[in-house]
Amino acid sequence: MNPLALSLILTTLLAGTLITMMSSHWLTAWMGLEMNMLTMIPILMKTTNPRSTEAATKYFMTQATASMMLMMALTINLMYSGQWSIMKMTNPVASNVALMALMTKLGSAPFHFWVPEVTQGVELTSGMILLTWQKLAPMSLLYQMATYTNTNLIYLSGLLSILIGGWGGLNQTQLRKILAYSSISHMGWMLIILPFNPTLTLLNLAIYILLTLSIFMILANTLTTSMSSLTLMWNKTPAMTIMLMTTLLSLGGLPPLSGFTPKWLMIHELTKNNSIIMPLTMATMTLLNMYFYMRLIYYSSLTILPSTNNMKMTWQFTNTKHTMMLPTLITLSNMLLPLTPMISMLE
Repeated sequence: MNPLALSLILTTLLAGTLITMMSSHWLTAWMGLEMNMLTMIPILMKTTNPRSTEAATKYFMTQATASMMLMMALTINLMYSGQWSIMKMTNPVASNVALMALMTKLGSAPFHFWVPEVTQGVELTSGMILLTWQKLAPMSLLYQMATYTNTNLIYLSGLLSILIGGWGGLNQTQLRKILAYSSISHMGWMLIILPFNPTLTLLNLAIYILLTLSIFMILANTLTTSMSSLTLMWNKTPAMTIMLMTTLLSLGGLPPLSGFTPKWLMIHELTKNNSIIMPLTMATMTLLNMYFYMRLIYYSSLTILPSTNNMKMTWQFTNTKHTMMLPTLITLSNMLLPLTPMISMLE
């Protein structure tokens, strides 16, 4: 892509997200979401082929439908209350429709069907932006709506997201689809804790973005997109294999890694509010995700690609890709657990 065009697109993407995050007026927030949506389409079609065109079309149609639903909710709210403030949406129909529109934009169940398809059809870098940066704007709106949203709808969507995110990823061999289902599952955790403690939702989002960025950067650096190519990773880049292994365990929420922090604090918050069945169900369903993360670790470090010759080493080409941000991201993705007491004080 032309560097000038790319810089213009990325600047517009950044501006759209910031406009939405800083808005207290529904119309400007909606405009920011539209800017986000329209700049994502050329990012998804960075390499022009039928699959990326199909992915961009699916993305556009889903997001345009969600934007239309959101505008309808805002219009209903305006008719009943006469104001545009995000913090006050008095009409229950309007708030439910707005909630469903934002869930569609986030890709949480039962509005999740576009996420694996779109992620699989695009490049790794485009998929990385789709599964990380694109979550910021809708989540900032949900954070502001936390006081008056329909909690039953949020719990239903959250539990469904965790279940579908675990179940859907079990039978996948493509890494982008696995990460898409992982994203759906994490959205479920963020939604469920939203009515109890919105700050924990933001903490979970921040750590999820760190972990997903790390994994996508490792995969982009090693040019790995499927499980079969993952089997060659241990003899080409052993250091990257160890980094991928620890980051996947952190994404699964195992102690003593960073991914355990939000899960620990969220389960603590739910039990503090006399909700015992909910965190138990969530933790049990997350074991499905843990299974396919362990499967990826097994493929990357303990298996050899089947071939007819006896030589298991591949040609050692000089890697021209830069990994400037990767050490910082890996450190943050794995070593934040000791900061948990300080994080819990900030709630």
